Amino acid sequence: MANWRDQEYPVMERFLTVQGEGAYTGAAAWFIRLGGCDVGCAWCDVKESWDVNAHQHVTAGTLVDEAVASKAPICVVTGGEPAMHDLTALTEGLQAAGIRTHIETSGTHPLTGSWDWVTFSPKRFKAPLDAIYSQTDELKVIVVNRQDLEWGREHAAQLEAPARLYFQPEWDRREQVLEYAVAFVQENTEWRISLQTHKYLGLP
Repeated sequence: MANWRDQEYPVMERFLTVQGEGAYTGAAAWFIRLGGCDVGCAWCDVKESWDVNAHQHVTAGTLVDEAVASKAPICVVTGGEPAMHDLTALTEGLQAAGIRTHIETSGTHPLTGSWDWVTFSPKRFKAPLDAIYSQTDELKVIVVNRQDLEWGREHAAQLEAPARLYFQPEWDRREQVLEYAVAFVQENTEWRISLQTHKYLGLP
């Protein structure tokens, strides 16, 4: 396409918040949640994002203008599964405006676009592509049960470059999960605990 601003994306929502998870916890961030997901996590808290046809199409130009107006230094592109879409135009515009580009992906589709930070969150419901292991800045494993701890360590062993390693208790099971997740991190100190702090703060 001749002009990156004209590229359209199915957008469920976009909003100003603070990053609640992982390495950038507490940082002001503009979130763009794209529609469409073919992973289908049973515990997903945004299942309304799954249907790619259920969301309005918004141009990259509009999305970038809104991100700039938010004054947030970071734009987090999430979903759904955002890598289902060609994100070249969106990241080109964001980076040209001086905004850091972050993506949260299950790694099940090839990454497009230019990313300053890639959060890889593998899911048992659909296997990731091998290519994601060399592109990961942050591995975030959602913990639903004890088996997820060893499963997460198996993914960490496949990373090709140093990355931040996080276990994140699934929100509805956090009270059951935290005790053994913390114990694991105390024994395996390369890992850290990630909490969904935006939910504690009452933010989107």
